[in-house]
Parts: sequence; structure tokens; C-alpha cells
Amino acid sequence: MMSSVFFVLLHHSMKELSILIPTFNDACDALVTALHSQAEALGIDYEIIVADDGSKDDAVVEGNRRINGLSHCKVIEQQQNIGRAAIRNFLTQQARYEWLLFIDSDMVVCREDFVKRYVSHEGHDIVYGGVVIGAVEEGNLRSVYEKVAEKEHTLEKRLQSPYQDFHTANFMIKRELMLQHPFDERFRYYGYEDVLMGKAMKQAGVAIDHIDNPLSFEVFEDNEAFVAKTEEGLRTLYTFRDELKGYSRLLDRIEMLPMGLVRLWHRLFGPIEKRKLLGPHPSLTVFNLYKIGYYATLQGQNTRG
Repeated sequence: MMSSVFFVLLHHSMKELSILIPTFNDACDALVTALHSQAEALGIDYEIIVADDGSKDDAVVEGNRRINGLSHCKVIEQQQNIGRAAIRNFLTQQARYEWLLFIDSDMVVCREDFVKRYVSHEGHDIVYGGVVIGAVEEGNLRSVYEKVAEKEHTLEKRLQSPYQDFHTANFMIKRELMLQHPFDERFRYYGYEDVLMGKAMKQAGVAIDHIDNPLSFEVFEDNEAFVAKTEEGLRTLYTFRDELKGYSRLLDRIEMLPMGLVRLWHRLFGPIEKRKLLGPHPSLTVFNLYKIGYYATLQGQNTRG
């Protein structure tokens, strides 16, 4: 009797759901298979759309094409890379249903009721489920960094700053709201498009719900790729520093530092720090120093110009 009552209540709150996955050189067929299995079991109206933003890895592209063989699933391949924000706006336009569930292609489904918790959620028009970090890989800077940062992104922490702690890796939003507040397509490169979206939602008076419904981040790039991605993100942060002020913790810390001295430090020791980060025993302390110094150098170049 209780199970039938639960089914009726769940069915009443069911949402027609478009699961949208932007990807670039990421194999996501396992992710889609897991999501497809859960959605099928719920019996909801759904679709899963993967948008490949001009991937160059032929093996990944070919593997992701297997997704087309699953019911209600398809892959759309872009011939040219249009950027992190634009590809998400493209997915919004392609979606058929009222609710959109955006998931990054490098995520892993880590709970059997992941889709159900979203479709049965009653609350505001945008909700973020969170991310947990897999096992630390010894010598891998990204995995160490993310694992240490994980404790700052618990549900309790996120509820304290719901707009600053909003991320695009795992969130659900009404399609109508997404069309009204699209991603800023100036953000072509890595970093901070989600931070600016959180700010836009706050300015528009749109509440963001935070729930405990995480995906897992388990596959980490090597140190060289992560440092290069970090530098790209810092260039993005510098470009949009005025708009991101008050929403980036790194910017808040930088404002308190004597940047001239930081630039001098980076000029003298930045190359040594980078070699340490690319080696087999990277340090988070060195990583944090390197980030601040790299940003200070960008600021100094602009000042001289």
C-alpha cells in the first residue's frame, strides 16, 4: 500500500525532462547509458541530447556515436567549436521538454536514484545537486585540488552562499527560464560562465535551490593539462574581472595583496613553481601561489600597456 502511494505521489510530480550534455573530447557513452537506464525505469517523458562541440579525438567521437542507438537519445556533432556558453545555449534551443537537466560530460552517476530525485523535486525553477570527488590519484594535481576543495562545497556550505556556489556540472532549470537568461556567449574558453550565471540569477531575483543529489568527478587530466586549463581560467577571470567581482573568492583574496610584490615573486619563482606543479609531487600551496602570481602578471601586462 505504501509503495503504491509513493508511486502515485512521484508520478504526480514527474517532469518532462531533457537531459543535456555538452562535450568536447570526452567519452560520455557510459554516462548516458546510466542516465538512460534510470529515466527508462521511471517511465517519464524524456530525451538525452549530447552536443559535441567540435571534438578532435576521432576515437571519442566514434565511441559517443553509440549513444544514437539508445532510445530517446541522440548526439549532435558541431563541425566547429562554438564555446562553452554557446554550446549550452544551443542545447537549450534543441530541447523539447519543460525541464532541462544540464550535466558535464566528465561526470559519473554515483547513485541509483539520481534522475528520480530531480524529477520528484518540488521547489524553485533552478536546482543544483552538487558534485563529489572520487579517489585521489597520487601525484595528480587536479585530483588532490578537487578533493581538498570538496569540503567547501557540501550542501551545508552551498546553502550559505547559493549564488556563488552554483555550478553547471549538474543542475536542473526550467527551459523558459533558461531562454530568458542564456549563458553569456562571450565566455568561449574555460572558466567562470557558471559564476556569472549565478550572479545573473541573483540580480533577476531567481532563487536557486541546493539539494544533496551529486554526480561524481573521477577522471582527472594530467598535471600539464590542468595547469594549462588553470591558466586559461585565470585569463577568463581577468577578462571579466569587473563583472565577477564579489562572486570569485580568488578575486576577493587578490584585492587584499600587494600586487607589485606578487608580480616580482612570480617573475623570480614562477618558472620554478610551474616545474614543481608539472612534476610527480605537486603542492597545493605552490599551486595557489602560482595562480595568484599568474593573475598578477596578467594585471601587470595590462597596466604597462
